[in-house]
Parts: sequence; structure tokens; C-alpha cells
Amino acid sequence: MSSLHLPRVVSQRGKSSLEVERENFEKRQAVAINKAINSQETPVKEKHVRNTILGTFQDNGGGMFWTVATKLPVQGNPIVCWKFLHVLHKILRDGHPNVIIDSMKYRSHLTDLGKLWGHLKEGYGKLIASYCKLLKQKLAFHRKFPRIPGNMMMTDETFNKICGSDVNSYFEFSIDMLDYLDEILSFQQAVFGSLDMSRANSMTMSGQCRLAPLILCILDSCQLYDYLVKSLFRLHSSLTPDTLSGHRERFLKGYKRLKQFYHSSATLQYFKNLVQVPALPEEPPNFLIASDISKHVKPVAVVPSEPEPEPEPELDTPEVESVGNLIDTTEEMGAFNFNGRPPEPDERDQLIERLQREIEFLKQEMHRMKTEDGRIIQSLKDEISKMEKLLSELRLSADKALKDSETLKKERDEAQASLDALAKLPEAEKQAKANQEKFQKMKDIYGKLREEHVQLLRNHADVTKQLASEKKAADEKEQVIKAAGLDEFYEGWQKSKDLDSKVKNLEDSKSSLESQLEESQTSVASLESRLSEVQQGGDQREQELCGQLSSLQATLSTTQKEYEESEKKLSEQVSQLQAQLDQTLAEKASKEESLNQTLDELQKQLDQLRTEKQDSESRLGGQIDDLHKKLLERGVSEGKAIIQDALEQNENPTHTTVTCTAEYLLMRAEPVLESLTQLQQSHGAYTGEKKDLDILIGTISMFSHRMSDCIVHGFATSHSAQIEPGEELANACRDTGSSGMALLDAVGKGGSATSEVDDCIQKVQYVMKLAEDLVPKMEDVKAEEIGDLVDKEMSSTTKAIEEAAKKIEEMLQKTREDNTGIELEVNERILDACTALMKAIKVLIEKSRDVQREIVLQGRGTSTAKDFYKKHHRWTEGLISAAKAVGFGASTLMEAADKLVKGEGKFEELMVCAQEIAASTAQLTVASKVKADRGSQGLSELSRASKEVNEATGNVVASAKTASQIVEDKNLMDFSQLSLHDTKKMEMQTQVRVIELETMLEKERRKLGDLRKQHYNLAGESEGWEEGEENGLGEDVNKS
Repeated sequence: MSSLHLPRVVSQRGKSSLEVERENFEKRQAVAINKAINSQETPVKEKHVRNTILGTFQDNGGGMFWTVATKLPVQGNPIVCWKFLHVLHKILRDGHPNVIIDSMKYRSHLTDLGKLWGHLKEGYGKLIASYCKLLKQKLAFHRKFPRIPGNMMMTDETFNKICGSDVNSYFEFSIDMLDYLDEILSFQQAVFGSLDMSRANSMTMSGQCRLAPLILCILDSCQLYDYLVKSLFRLHSSLTPDTLSGHRERFLKGYKRLKQFYHSSATLQYFKNLVQVPALPEEPPNFLIASDISKHVKPVAVVPSEPEPEPEPELDTPEVESVGNLIDTTEEMGAFNFNGRPPEPDERDQLIERLQREIEFLKQEMHRMKTEDGRIIQSLKDEISKMEKLLSELRLSADKALKDSETLKKERDEAQASLDALAKLPEAEKQAKANQEKFQKMKDIYGKLREEHVQLLRNHADVTKQLASEKKAADEKEQVIKAAGLDEFYEGWQKSKDLDSKVKNLEDSKSSLESQLEESQTSVASLESRLSEVQQGGDQREQELCGQLSSLQATLSTTQKEYEESEKKLSEQVSQLQAQLDQTLAEKASKEESLNQTLDELQKQLDQLRTEKQDSESRLGGQIDDLHKKLLERGVSEGKAIIQDALEQNENPTHTTVTCTAEYLLMRAEPVLESLTQLQQSHGAYTGEKKDLDILIGTISMFSHRMSDCIVHGFATSHSAQIEPGEELANACRDTGSSGMALLDAVGKGGSATSEVDDCIQKVQYVMKLAEDLVPKMEDVKAEEIGDLVDKEMSSTTKAIEEAAKKIEEMLQKTREDNTGIELEVNERILDACTALMKAIKVLIEKSRDVQREIVLQGRGTSTAKDFYKKHHRWTEGLISAAKAVGFGASTLMEAADKLVKGEGKFEELMVCAQEIAASTAQLTVASKVKADRGSQGLSELSRASKEVNEATGNVVASAKTASQIVEDKNLMDFSQLSLHDTKKMEMQTQVRVIELETMLEKERRKLGDLRKQHYNLAGESEGWEEGEENGLGEDVNKS
């Protein structure tokens, strides 16, 4: 048995393969970082930086880097600080995106470094200060614009999303980029200024050490220059040139300095094989001319891929040695590894990694297929949009032709209205003729009336002449009477009477004629007045009619002229419009024909594209379904393999010694129920809509691992239980595993898995019920006193150790007085080792009590220490058990040492006691570590104290072995005097003794196993647990 068996048991016990892998990862990262950041004035090795960058992706951030980097002597060595800043710049650019977030809280650290080294006027002082300012500016830039990655590489779509359509955002964004670019240019100027340009600095190690970070500056400045030009062109398209004069001035200054920087870098021999330095155009872009953006060419710096470098011998740095000392690298594993070989990696972890890689590859393949489909669909959409645009243009041309046709129709209608007006002109002429005929009739009536009046006047003149002639005849008769005599007088008188009667008749006729004349004159007067009125009205009407006639004649002549002119114009326009209409109709017909042909072709293309799209979608859908099916089958098969591996552990003979508590089994079984619910939900979602396959596969993997974990811990719990409950629990675990595999088969077939899920839930709940039956039941009184028991047991343990140490001191003093020679040397060596072990154990207990106080002070949701111990009674019982074991081990070690000094004991007994103490202290340490924070100072001190105990235990065992060897050498038998017969006889006796001892050894080992099991049972009963149940904190830390 080696002296380092027990420390390896303590360090490896209770650790899973993931924790071991984590420790190995931390060690590799620490080695890579310490090799990259060393004190030699040479450029940083790319392979070490690459390992550091890969570590950030494995760690999902920069926490591990900063943990190691903060311990480097960056404040004492300028080259170490310079290389630290260079490596930090590299991982900020190329590392995990969370590195930038994790580094934000260390800006004050960079500020302090810049201030510290800024006081150094020569060498790297000013360079470190400038580099710190540059990195702080980079962190501030990425904090303000978190969408921009560390390497400044982004698509135009991401660039547009950062500022959107807000001009103010582009204004502020351009200012920040100018500030960032100024810091880069200031840094490169400081680097070139620190070199003697008259020498070939790029070919010396010191010069290359200073120039190496400029490669990162070249890469960053290319992106900044491109985004800055695009932003300024957008700003000039929205704002006035006067507003942006300051931007243009700063850009021109930066342009000149950046061009000089690229020129200076391109001439260096060192950069020619590391980076292809771009060249800026001869003239800067003119932002006042919007079309000048087409001349802009993005500068691209190309970093060629370099071959894998040869492995180098490791540098012996104190940091690397300190990392190596964190883990015991001895070859022997102690009793924990029964075959003496190092622990092999867990196949389940390898299976998980392989599945994760396959899932990641399939995700990338699906993403590529989706991208390809999106590109095809987008091209088809672009083609359709072009066709629709052409169709809309043709429709607009047709609408325009229709509008022109409608305009021509309106003009034709107006011409037709003019023709209607010309058609109404004869009616006006007819009306004028009717008025003229009416006037002529009135004129004829007036002429007739005038002739009648003249005839009446003539009749009146005739009557007047007749009356005058009759009066003249009467006068002549009177003269005849007077001349004739009386005879004749009578005759004359008679004739006179006749004449008088005739005169009277004439007078009567005259009066009647006069009355008739008067009446005639009256009628003539009335007729004359009427005639005059009619004549006046006729004259007026004649005048009006003449005026109307003249105006109508003038209008008619004008209208006729206008009609002739308009008819001539209209005929010309109609002919022109008719020609245009014919031409438009012909063009419309041709366009309609071409449009119909184009529409037919477009429709055919659209149908063809739709058919191809449907075929492509169906083909891709089939491929995706096949891929989904393969992925699901692969996930189900891997899950079944995981569960089957867990079921096979029950038949593994090396697993029979593994034990577990019922409480821990319950804790591992509860996540199985949660994973079953998630599996049912994800399977239902995938079965319904055939989506979220990654969630389903992840749920299958999670369920398989949790089910496997539950089954393995169930078997381990059955090993520590009584026979019947243990067999029942083991059978329940086997049934649960079979149910889980049946559930995975149902999920793989794609049908409903509700009944299998319910059956699996019942089986898991049954396992939990059996585990609950195995959980120890604490008495109420003891639960109330458990808080006080911790302090009592720790105090008694401390007291027991002090008494044992005091007793060993007394034994050492006595043996020095009583013994001499080899015996004194043996006893002193053993007692000194025991004394050192007691001191180390005492320190460990004190540190353990400090950690316990720290845990209680942190509260964990409790108000007092007793409440905390009562709430976490299982943890408290572990502390009490460990403390009792330490005190008992100290007393036993003291008794074994006393017997050995007196010559009554054995060296093996002393070694067993020392190893038992180490195991007990390891149990105490583990119990204290369970609830302590990882970053606790007390926990670190406790770990150091535990390591010292392990070393002291190794010294005790080594001292015992050395003493045993000394005694054996002293008592070595002399076989030189033996004869052949005696030698053969003694050889046979020795073989018989060896066989007897081997048989006894086997019996003692079985006895030791039974005693340990009985010890656990008795310890549980003494602590108030139910009979037949085990004590433990998860896995038995005392198992060896």
C-alpha cells in the first residue's frame, strides 16, 4: 500500500467525470494563458492564444481568463503587462461574445494599469498606457453598441438596424467611431514612435513584440473606416453640409493618419507574412456629392491561415508549477481505484458530446437548407415582383390610351354639339320668315282700311256737290216765280211745295247723310286712330323685325362663317383624331396582344415556378422529414442505450460496493418527473405540427440521462438497504428502466405516448415511495438538540485531539529517556509524525469551524445557528458523525502509538489508524464544503488545511513503513548456514504460511466488509435512525 493512496481517495471521491474534465480544462487554460503571457520579449505565440480563445467558447465567457490573468504579475513586469493587453485584445475580438460582457467590470483594472505604467517615460510605459486607453475605448464602444461583435464584422442589415432611420443615431454613431479610430491611430503612432526607424525593428524579437498588436488595430480600423464612410454619406443626404463640417474635418485628419499608418505597416517585413495591409484611395471621398459613394471601396485586411506550429518545450514558470500542484498527479490511486488505474472517462459524457456534435451539425445543415430555400424563394419573389411591375406599367399605358380615347370622344361630342347649333339655324330663318309674313299681312290690312277711308271721303264730296246743285236749282226757281205772274205763281207755288217737299226730303236725306257722314267720320276717325296705332305698332314691329332681321342676318352670316371655319377645323381635327384614334387603337391592340402574350408567359413562368417551388418544398419536406426521423431515431437509440447502460450496472460486480442514501435518490428522482412532463409536451408539439425537433431531442437526452441517473442511484441505494427492501427497490428500478425504454420506443414510432408516460410516471413514483420508506426518521427531541450537538461534538473532538497530542508529547519525552539507538530513532520518527498529524488535524478542525460559522452567518434564509442546523439536519448529522470519527481516530492513534512505543503494537495498526483519521477529516472537509461558497476565503484555508492533513497522514504512514523496514532489516534472518534440505523444508513451510496468511487475509477482508456495514447500521441507530437504514451524505466518503 502506497502512502499516497488515501489523499487520492479523498481528492477523487465524490467527483463525476464532468468535474474531472472541468479541472483538466482549467489546468489546460491556466497553462495556455501562462505560456502566452510570459516575461520574454517575444511576440505572443498564436497556438497558446488560440487555445485561450477556444477556452472562452468552452467556458461561455471570459471568467476563466480573468481568474488566471488577475494573478499574473502585470504590475511588476512591463512585458507581461504588454502581452496581457495583447491577449485580452485578441479574445475581445475573436473570443466568445460573453468575453466583452465579462470584461466590463475590469475596466477599472485597465485604468489602474494605464496610470501605473504611464509614469514610466521609457520602454513600454507610454505604450501600455496608450493600449489601456484603446481597450477601454473598445469596451465602451461595445457597451454602447452591443449588437456589434468584437471583431467589428457585421452585415449591412445589422448596420442598418443599429441606427435605424434616425439621423441623430447616425450622428452619434459616427462620433463614437471617430473617437475609436482616433484611439487606434494614437496607439499606432506611439508604437512607431518608440521604435528606431533607422534599424530593421520588425526583424528583431523586441520590435516584433511591440508591433504584433498593430495587426489587430489594422483589422479594426478597416471596419471602422467602412462604417464611417457609409454613415457620413447618409448624414449628408439628410443634413446640411454646414452642420457636418466638424465631422468632415475629423474624418479628413483621420484619413491622412490612417493612410500613413497603412503605408508604414505595408513596408515592414514582419507584417508581409502575417497580414495583407489594405491601401486607401488617393483622394478621400467627397461627401458633398452623393454619387461619390459608388466609388467607395471597402478596405479589407487579409490574415492568411498559418500552419500548425511545432510543439515547444514548456516554460518552467511559477504559475504553471502552482497549477500543477493543485492536483495530485501521483500514479497510485489508493483503495478507491481497485485496479490501480486512473479513472477512465465516462462513456455517457462521450455519448453526450457526440450527440451534441451531431445535433449541432444537423442544425447547421437544416439552417443551410433553410437559407438555400429562402434564397430560391426570394429570387422567385423578385422575379414575380419584376413581372408585376412590368404588368403594372403595361396597365398604366393601357389606361392612358383609354383616357386619350375618352378625350377624343368628348371633343367629338363638342363638335357634334356645334353641328346641332348649325342644324338649328334654318329654324331661326323660318321664324324670321314667319314674322315677315305676319308683318306683310298687317301691312295689307292697313292698305285696305286706307282705301275704305278714301272711298268714304269721296262719297262725302259727291253728296256735298249734289246738295250744292239742288240749292242752286231752288234759287233759280224763285227767280222764275218772281218773273212770271200770279198764275204762274200758283203753279209755281205748287211746284214750290213740291220742291220744298223735295228739299225737305233732300234735307232729311242730307241730315241722314250728314249723320251717316258723322258716323262714317267717327268710324273713320276710330279707324284712323286704330290705323295709326296699328301703323305705329306696325312701324315699331317693322323696325324691331328689321333690327332683329338685320341682327339675325348678321348673326347668320357670322354663324355661317364660324360654322364654315369650325366645320373646316372640326373636319381637320376629326381627321387627325380619327388617325390618332386608329393609331392608338392599333397600338392598344398590339400592346394588348403583347401584354396578353407577356401575361401568358408570366403566368406560365409563375405556374412553372410554383410547380418547382412545390416540388422543391415537397422534396425538401421529404428530406427534412427523413432527417427528422433519423435524428429522432438516433436520439431515441442513444437514450435507450443510456438507460440500458444504467440497467446493466446492476449486474456489474464493481458497482455492488457503491452506496447511496435514500434522500439523495429522492433528489435525483424528482427531475425525472419534470423531464417526463417536458417530454410529453415536446412530443405532443412535434407530433401535432412537426416542429421543435431540437427541443424534443434535447428533452429525450435530458430524460435519458436523468432516468439513467435515477436508476444508478436506485441500485446504489438498494446495496445499502436491507435485503428485502433492497431487492424490491432494485426490481422497481429495473421496471422503471424498462418503462422508460418503452416510452422512448413509443416516441420513436411517432404515435401517442400518453399511456407510456403515465406508466413511467407511476413507476418513478413507486421508486420514490420505496425511497421515502428508506429515509431515516429523526426524533423530535433530537432534532431540537441537534444544533447544540454540533458545538459539543466539535469541542469534544478538539479536546480529544489536544489530549492525544499531549499524550504523544509525553510518550516522546519518555522514549527519549528510556530508549537509545535504532529503537529511539524509530520511536522518535513515529511520534514526531503523529504529533505533526495532530497539529494538522487541530488546524483543520479550527478552519472547519470557521467555515461553518461563515455558512451560518450567511443565513441561507435562517435566523439563528440552531435554526440553520435544525433545518439542514442531514448535513448537521454528517458534521457530527465526522467530528466523532475524528475524535475516535485521534484516541485510537494515540493508543496505537503508545502500544508501538511499548513494543506491544504493530506498525500496520498505526498506519490503519492514520488512514482512518485522514478519511474522517476528509469527511469533515467535504461536509463543510457542501454549503460553502466557492469563492470563500475560509474554504480556501480549509482546503489547504485538508491538504496538510493528507501530507501529515502520508508522513505517519511513511514513518511507520520506514520503521518497519528498519526493524525487519535488524531482524533479518541469515540463511547462509542452512543446508539444501533445510532450505527446501523452510521454503515449503513458508509457502504453507503464505497460503494460510492469504486465506486469513481473504477472511479478514470479508470480516472488514461486514464490520463496516454493521458499523454503518449501528451508527445510524445511535443517531436515532430507523433500524435497517443507512447513514450517508450521498455516497459513502469512508468507502475505500
